[in-house]
Amino acid sequence: MKNGVQVVGLYVHDQDEALHFYVDKLGFRVHTDARNGDYRWLTVQHPDQPDFQLGLFRPQPPIVDEATAQGLEEAVAKGAMPPLVLVVEDCQAAFEAMSSRGVEFVQEPVTRYGSVDASFRDPFGNGWKLVQAR
Repeated sequence: MKNGVQVVGLYVHDQDEALHFYVDKLGFRVHTDARNGDYRWLTVQHPDQPDFQLGLFRPQPPIVDEATAQGLEEAVAKGAMPPLVLVVEDCQAAFEAMSSRGVEFVQEPVTRYGSVDASFRDPFGNGWKLVQAR
């Protein structure tokens, strides 16, 4: 086992919808889908990163109380969380492929800072930067 960060989580309000988006539209694969009562531990992985998991978590008890959960869902929906970065070989090609699978981009590919990037959000408001590897 390697030391380091293994799981980073995102808040989503519907884990089934998140699973569909991240697997069917972005090409991730399911790593863990386990339930304990109402709590569901759901993680996905990028196929090129087997040592890293992206958690698709609902803000809910026992992690946070109901009022906090509602506030977190509202903040995410407004795009308040910092964007994640997905590095790809060819930003334009990835943009076209993802768009054809129904990913809605808020910024088409733009050349800047010595690379090409585009922006999209998941169905819950989490922001993503699609960045071409240098």
